Formats: sequence, C-alpha cells, structure tokens
Amino acid sequence: MIRNPILPGFNPDPSICRVGADYYIATSTFEWYPGVQIHHSRDLVNWTLVRRPLERRSQLDMRGNPDSCGIWAPCLSYADGQFWLVYTDVKRYDGNFKDAPNYIVTAPTIEAEWSEPLYVNSSGFDPSLFHDDDGRKWFVNMQWNHRTESYGGSPKSPAFDGILLQEWDPVTKALKGPIKNIFAGSPLGLVEGPHLFKRNGWYYLTTAEGGTGYDHAVTMARSRNIDGPYEMHPNMHLITSKDHPGAVLQRAGHGQYVETPEGEAYHTHLCGRPLPPKRRCTLGRETALQKCVWRDDDWLYLENDTTVPDVDVPGLSGAVPVEKPMRSEYSFDGGVLPADFQWLRTPEPARIFNLTDRPGHLRLFARESIGSWFEQSLVARRQEHHSFRAETVVEFSPDTYQQVAGLTHYYNRHKFHAVAVTLHETLGRCVTILSCNGDYPNGRLSFPAESGVAIAAEGRVQLAMEIRENDLQFFWQTEGKGAWQPIGPVLDAGVISDEGGRGEHGSFTGAFAGVFAFDTSGRAKAADFDWFNYDEL
Repeated sequence: MIRNPILPGFNPDPSICRVGADYYIATSTFEWYPGVQIHHSRDLVNWTLVRRPLERRSQLDMRGNPDSCGIWAPCLSYADGQFWLVYTDVKRYDGNFKDAPNYIVTAPTIEAEWSEPLYVNSSGFDPSLFHDDDGRKWFVNMQWNHRTESYGGSPKSPAFDGILLQEWDPVTKALKGPIKNIFAGSPLGLVEGPHLFKRNGWYYLTTAEGGTGYDHAVTMARSRNIDGPYEMHPNMHLITSKDHPGAVLQRAGHGQYVETPEGEAYHTHLCGRPLPPKRRCTLGRETALQKCVWRDDDWLYLENDTTVPDVDVPGLSGAVPVEKPMRSEYSFDGGVLPADFQWLRTPEPARIFNLTDRPGHLRLFARESIGSWFEQSLVARRQEHHSFRAETVVEFSPDTYQQVAGLTHYYNRHKFHAVAVTLHETLGRCVTILSCNGDYPNGRLSFPAESGVAIAAEGRVQLAMEIRENDLQFFWQTEGKGAWQPIGPVLDAGVISDEGGRGEHGSFTGAFAGVFAFDTSGRAKAADFDWFNYDEL
C-alpha cells in the first residue's frame, strides 16, 4: 500500500520518470541550494533522496532571487541513453513580470555530474521536454502575459496565456520551427505545469490549473496531433480536491503520468495537509501518488472513480513500507553536510559554512541578516511532521548585539521564529527570540522575550524548539548545567506556512528547521554547532 504523501514536507511539483525498474521524482526547490531534489524508488512506496543536480555556479546562482523564486517545476525525463532535466530559474515574483529563463541539463546517470546548462527560452515558466517516438523533441511551457493585473499573491487567469509548443533540436541544441499556443486551459484558469505523453496514437497533455492553493487541479486534454487541437477530459480534471474541503489531501494538482513495466498507471501530484482552525499547510506542498486506470474511451481516471485523491493507494505487488525512525541525529563528524540539509541561494557555500575549520562541527560564518536574499548563513532541513522537536548546541562569543546565532523555524524573510545567542548592553551574553509573524512587505521584527535572558559569558548553549501543530515553544540550557528552560511565550507556528502572513498564493515553499548566524557589523563572526537533532512528536 502507498501511503500519501510519499514525500512529506516541502516537495512540490513532482515530475516522475521510470527507467527500467527504477522510478525517479524531481521536485522544485525554489531558493534553496543546491537546486532540484531527486528521489529514487523501486517500489513506489519507499523513496530515498539521491541527488540535487544543480550544484555549481554555472548551473545555478540565485543570489538576489526574491522569496519563492528560483527553481520552479523541473521536468525529469530519460531518452537517448541519458537523463534530461528542464528547469526554470525565476528571477522576479512581485509586479507584472516574472523573468523566467528556462534551461536543460543532462547526465548519463542520476548520480553523475550534470552538464552545463543550455538556455532555451524565457517566455514563461514550468517547462517540459517531450521525446516523441519518431525521435523529435518538443519543448512546452506556459506563456506569461505581463499586460494584466496579476500581482504576486493575486494571480489572474489572463496572465497565464496558454501552453506554448516548439520543437527543440538536439543537434543545434536550440529551438526551431513555429511557436504554437496549443492549449488555453479550462474555465478554471491559471493554466501551467504542462507535461506531454503518448499512448495509443493519442497525445495527452496534463496541466496544473486553479493556482497552487485550494482550487488547484490536474487538468487533462488529448489530441491526435501534438500541436492540437486538444479536447478536454470528460471530467475536465483528473485530480482535484477543490470541491471537497473535507478531503485529507488538499491543494491537489500539478503532477505527471507514469506507467509500470506491467502497464499499471499512476499519476503524481502535489498536495497540502491543512491544520485547523485556519487551514494552514505548515508542511508546505508535498508529493503524493495516485493509482489510475484506463477506460475503454482511452481516457485516464483515478482508480477510486472520483477526482479526489486518496491517502492510501494500491501499490506494487510485494511492496512493504520501511518504518522511518522518529529521531534523526546529525553529528557533523563526517566532514560533509548531511544530505537532509540545504542552504539559501548562494553557489559559494564556503562563504557561509564549512565542516573543516573545526572538525566535528558545522561552522557558520555570520554574514548578512536573517532573510537576506544574497548571502545568508542559514543551514536547515525540511519540517516533515506537524509536531516535532529540534535541538542543537552552539558555541558563540558575540561582542556586539549585531552578532546573533542560533536555531530557527524558517519559511522566508517575512515568516520565521528564531532563538539565539547574542550580546546585550546590560545583560551581557544572553539568549533572545527574534520573530517575524508574516509582516509583508515590511518584515518587521518582534522580540517575544524582550531583551532576553542573561547567560554565562562563556560556554556552549543548547537551544531547542517544540512545534505542536500551530504552537511553538523555545527552550534553552547551559550545556551540562541544569534543565531545559522555556523562553518567551508560545508562538504561532502556523504562520510558518504558505498561507501564513500574506496568504494563499503569496508564497509557496515550505517550513525548515535549522541553524543560522548573522553579523551585520560585517566581521563574519564564527558560530560552531556540534550537533542537531530532529524528533517527531
């Protein structure tokens, strides 16, 4: 049995690819570096992160990219003896423009070093590459119309101006031939996320529609010719929860079709699991997988005979879920950052951290402020559970209040809570809290513990946070002395979500738990973290 979501936490826009008995899913990473997450499975039940391929400055440099920009909706495919990855690096979100250059990279294996990027176009985001059975390759992406009132968190359908198709030449490595707008979308609107596949002489086009909030959907159409005209699915939408507010998996949309070697049909999609009472998805957009069937009319349907996705789905014969540990311990002893962790935007991580200056420790070089779009020293892992506890220990000796290092529950510059060690003029070295409760666009801080709590002038400090659904409590203790002490009031953990602050469509990444340091004096004060623990509660 497949238990959804198969990729919990921030893993949106799943593109699935099968090569023999191996399945791969690529998901969006937005401003988090390295770019694109690729998970692998042989049974569709158990998935392992195996690669983040966009890891060099020449492939991806997101310094200056606004929140919720960067890598949108990658497409992973296999043809001609190699893997192909198509992606967008979005450079602007607010206002009328998106600025969305699209690229292709390739590799002989998922684990190999991926090629230098080939620029394709910038007419819109969510690109996809289709390898036809006659050897031709076709590039599709949505077209963005800047001449509409579609601003950031208030998308309007006219801006999503259909799906463009153009042939891509693998010899010249460039687009060629006419550009055709092959699909305007359904009345739901906001058409994006196109994927093509072919079966029984039909070209099938699945798209995402309705925006990436609670009206999201997978829309399906088909044509005998790749350039159309395309007719709509009898139900219009293959997958959606938009008319079923009680469904466990909400915001269902944006996915891709895959077949097993035996011809069984499945379709990925993103989803969200809202918490009451405000219906905020604190785990962001996650990846799910649905069992489908082909009927005599040559249309694909969910096996449950509805459009509403299931939590439990029939899997492959013999597939058994591997129980995941409730506790993850990270020691930083190996000299390599654990695979679960990422950082923000920069292709030059040595500027913000290393694991060599002090072996066994993650050393952060405090750079720009928490929330900077350029060089922010923040290393974190995804929140994967509605309730969890994270702990760390830091060695940090600030000599000014401009130097701060600690533990954070982070979404973006407008949505985070942090407990940290710093210096206060009268308290001396202290532990304090910095919060930004979704204050868009100003990003004003609040200080729930006021000036903080005085601590010893030297020594390691342990910091912790417990998130229980919508509530967050911070704790601290001097290592080896006394017990954990709560600091500050219970905070709103639910604001660390897509719906928090600015609201639905205002941002669409996910919550992270991690360590950070900043030094706005510009002296790059070092902070050493010995370990990090994450426990499901």
